[in-house]
Amino acid sequence: MPQTLSTSDMVTPGSLSPPPTEPTDGEHARQPLLDGVPSSASLDTLIQQLVPTADYYPEKAYIFTFLLSSRLFIEPRELLARVCHLCIEQQQLDKPVLDKARVRKFGPKLLQLLAEWTETFPRDFQEESTIGHLKDVVGRIAPCDEAYRKRVHQLLQALHQKLAALGQRPESLLGADKPISYRTKPPASIHRELLDICSDPYTLAQQLTHVELERLQHIGPEEFVQAFVNKDPLASTKPCFTEKTNNLEAYVKWFNRLCYLVATEICMPAKKKQRAQVIEFFIDVARECFNIGNFNSLMAIISGMNMSPVSRLKKTWAKVKTAKFFILEHQMDPTGNFCNYRTALRGAAHRSLTAHSSREKIVIPFFSLLIKDIYFLNEGCANRLPNGHVNFEKFLELAKQVGEFIRWKQVECPFEQDPSITHYLHTAPIFSEDGLYLASYESESPENQTEKERWKSLRSSILGKT
Repeated sequence: MPQTLSTSDMVTPGSLSPPPTEPTDGEHARQPLLDGVPSSASLDTLIQQLVPTADYYPEKAYIFTFLLSSRLFIEPRELLARVCHLCIEQQQLDKPVLDKARVRKFGPKLLQLLAEWTETFPRDFQEESTIGHLKDVVGRIAPCDEAYRKRVHQLLQALHQKLAALGQRPESLLGADKPISYRTKPPASIHRELLDICSDPYTLAQQLTHVELERLQHIGPEEFVQAFVNKDPLASTKPCFTEKTNNLEAYVKWFNRLCYLVATEICMPAKKKQRAQVIEFFIDVARECFNIGNFNSLMAIISGMNMSPVSRLKKTWAKVKTAKFFILEHQMDPTGNFCNYRTALRGAAHRSLTAHSSREKIVIPFFSLLIKDIYFLNEGCANRLPNGHVNFEKFLELAKQVGEFIRWKQVECPFEQDPSITHYLHTAPIFSEDGLYLASYESESPENQTEKERWKSLRSSILGKT
């Protein structure tokens, strides 16, 4: 069976041997990087380098990098069509009589390429026309070895299962997209607090990690590229690719929801002693998230506690043992481009590489910062050079960052899910921003004129009071 793509291979480019074809017309000799990967080339040349032959197969690092970045210049279905056409043309698969010895050397390489493509970028094969290209080219080599037909049947079965799994949007993934939002404190008789559902910080940190990994599984590597698709200067006025990045956007919404949930849970209790207990509980949850390697939930919790309606509760914070909180804040301090966090992330990444258990493999990065890093990488370097060549060196760095994230998201969660807790995390009503301020002012009266005017405005607009 063809081997599927190893993520470690993805992010560690190996030595590339160019395919046995001449450069396209007008193309100068390529300027290779130190490891042999071309730093730039025409799109046609890069496509040719993807095409296997009887004696050549591209490095896995190249396959991942090009399939990830090529969608900035050509739609996946068109790329597959061109790859299949080149295979048919170069291997003379359209001839009535095939060179069976040659095809038997070429066939396994073609199937391996298709296996790696469908495994890593299954959404590229959602259209029936794309599947048609795949079936056509394999159908041409099948007469030379019936095992090819069996292998492609297995490949398509795995692809359909993967697409079906990606297409299933569990209720838990939908719940946070449009949460119920409080504008005022609800009656105590209908409100349930998180501490009533889960009072153990470590358990909640585990369940947050479960939610994070479940959501990450639905994000495809291509979404990182599609999030920053700009018009190709050599293309028409239309964007190259217009598919939405729903899973990536949903994950960012989850982060925002968790921030507001933390703030809501803190602002909800009427007594400052209870509010202080909730704050200390979340500090302990955040610490456990840090120990697990769940930096996204950690940052969401810290962000929730630093929201203005929470941070202004001075009488409440006076009852909180804040030493642990300040340590966590220091770890996630944005100073020096999040230097402390990046050090901690590298430590977690190293632990993951040498881990012997799923528990030690967990690395869930602060997602908004990852997106920001990729955004600045994209904005800082041109996709094409002045001569029209694709800036492949840029995309190697992009593939390194995305490939590392893909490895992290594939870790199986070692913690057993508690449906009652995860359901609450996804569906518990949260305050709107105005609702948070109103609850905060009701808990601790406004201290200055600005706060008094805001409170008066909120009371008038929300409660209809003057």
